[in-house]
Amino acid sequence: MKLRSAVLIILAIIIADQALKIWIKTSYPFGEVMRIFGSESSPGEFRGFKLYFIENEGMAWGWKFGGDWGKMLLTLFRLAAVGFGTWYLGRIVKQGHSKGFIICASLIYAGALGNLIDSMFYGLIFSSSSYNTIATMFPAQGYAGFLHGHVVDMLYFPVIKTTYPSWIPFLGGKEFEFFSPIFNIADAAISVGVITLLVFQKRFLHKHEEKYGQPTVETAAENNDRAHVM
Repeated sequence: MKLRSAVLIILAIIIADQALKIWIKTSYPFGEVMRIFGSESSPGEFRGFKLYFIENEGMAWGWKFGGDWGKMLLTLFRLAAVGFGTWYLGRIVKQGHSKGFIICASLIYAGALGNLIDSMFYGLIFSSSSYNTIATMFPAQGYAGFLHGHVVDMLYFPVIKTTYPSWIPFLGGKEFEFFSPIFNIADAAISVGVITLLVFQKRFLHKHEEKYGQPTVETAAENNDRAHVM
């Protein structure tokens, strides 16, 4: 697989991710945007798929640490990870790894880069969003400084909403919702890439070893045959 193909995959994900984020942020305040499909089984209990605009100041699942300094360190870590990913992606393409492995690496890289853009620049180029305020783009002053932007999330799949049976220890009677996280296209790209790698890692690595291991054996066999003739 050529590097150009990997770059096209990355660009497609980045464009789709950023386009949806910018549209959501400049068109709606915090909260529910629209229901794509699904229905309410009872008042207030929606099951299906909808767009729900929130912003994440920290890591996945909304985890935060260290205030402003923690946010800056997290963004710098993302920047370092993307820098390493740039080098690693070029390396595996040059080494001729399997197409599936390169596609998965491209998905993970694109997802990391998509969220890095939010963290680095969104605080500078957007005004603040709230439950009553819609953000504007390129205001006189942004809502945060460089490296302190919030990641925009909006994809929400509350497919199942029920309670745990009373007989389950510690969880009995508590509310259960699947799928509860609100995420974005970049997060989805990372998840798909990681899960696919975990499921098919043996096949991807086997194809690479098979491709580059077999010619060495054939060359050795050819040299031995010549030695016997001499």
